[in-house]
Amino acid sequence: MVVFAHRFSFRDLEILKPANIKFEKRLIKYWIFILNQIRIVMDYTIKEVFMTDLEDLLNENAALELKPEIKELLMQAADALKGPDRRLFMAETVRFLGKGGQRKAERELGWDRETIRKGTRELNSGFICVDNFAGRGRKRIEHHLPNINEDIRDIVEPRCQTDPTFRSTTMYSPVTAANVRRRLIEEKGYSDEELPCRRTISSKLNELGFKLKKVEKCRPKKKIPETNSIFKNVHRVNRIADETEGVIRISIDTKATVDIGPFSRKGKCRTGNKACDHDYEPELKLKLFGIFLPELDETYFYFTPSNATADFMVDMIEGLWPMLKERFDPHTIVINADNGPDNSSSRTQFMKRLVDFCRSKQVSLELAYYPPYHSKYNPIERVWGVLEDHWNGDILDSVEKALGFARSMTWNGINPIVKLIERTYEKGVKLTKQAMKEVEKKINRITGIEKWAVEIPCYSE
Repeated sequence: MVVFAHRFSFRDLEILKPANIKFEKRLIKYWIFILNQIRIVMDYTIKEVFMTDLEDLLNENAALELKPEIKELLMQAADALKGPDRRLFMAETVRFLGKGGQRKAERELGWDRETIRKGTRELNSGFICVDNFAGRGRKRIEHHLPNINEDIRDIVEPRCQTDPTFRSTTMYSPVTAANVRRRLIEEKGYSDEELPCRRTISSKLNELGFKLKKVEKCRPKKKIPETNSIFKNVHRVNRIADETEGVIRISIDTKATVDIGPFSRKGKCRTGNKACDHDYEPELKLKLFGIFLPELDETYFYFTPSNATADFMVDMIEGLWPMLKERFDPHTIVINADNGPDNSSSRTQFMKRLVDFCRSKQVSLELAYYPPYHSKYNPIERVWGVLEDHWNGDILDSVEKALGFARSMTWNGINPIVKLIERTYEKGVKLTKQAMKEVEKKINRITGIEKWAVEIPCYSE
């Protein structure tokens, strides 16, 4: 009587198997696993496990009987394998079962005899049968109707839709699977019997890329030919400004109008603030202009109930100059902006005021505008995001409250300087063409990106 005194190995398996059976290495590991499970779960002798003597086990003509525990392990091992590995495992197991092994495996393990026979042929010949899973089941609809995809495209694509001016007699119809199926019958000559069901047509629409999508508005161009050149210039100018002593860089921009009143502004808060159910005409509208010093993380906010015109912006820059002069004594100021309508280099009043500023303060200016549709890269835009998150959950029903929230905001731990400017600024102030020609003589524009790269040197009368 032989007892399982140690874990099974390849050597043990070589002793147990009949001499004329050639094991595949990939199957041996599954047999070792099963035999070791037998040793671990049941500390039985070989005779107790297989209900036979060792001499009978070595005789391939002897029939083996399996205990329930062994049956479960064999079935689990077979379920874990796929394809040819599973068939070869079944064939090896049937050979161990001896005479009548196929019948026993079918009856006690639930294995299909056709699968066992196929595995036995593979085991004996050494050739593996390649499974043709793709050849099973029903054929795709394209096999029966070769032109179905093209016909669906002809119906769905925009060139087949009605003239939006309604000058044609073609009727509009929604592009649904049921409607496409109906039009295939009416327009393409298919019969109801040969066409697949609505669900299959829906799947075909998805496969062809006609998936359900949210209706979107037309989007503007996101890139102009000069975009790369503009960015290259901005990065160059900013790098030089940050590394050069005597050059200070500022970022300017105006924020969206702030409506003063009991409006929700789509914000969230924890205190349960209540706003009006309709956003009626506000009591007052505040315009906000900001100046941001990126290298110092300092911010200056200027609120006005008037208009944020070119004169207003330059006045705020002039108001900041005494501080810049005292602290940095710069010979050049670099201005990052987004080329908006009131601070663009084509705004005549803005350029005139900047030229006058350079002359009166004896300082040079360099305007480095960001490309169209890329204003988010302007450094002050990040400050606007922090401010909006800071106050959007509260009701700004007074000017004092709006200014107070702006003062309590922080950027990198620094509170902004906030001012309310009550002076009135008129819109529409501009120069004549002749006056602008004189201004253009005092500024330099970089060739190729003239609108986005402007230098205003310091000069004296």
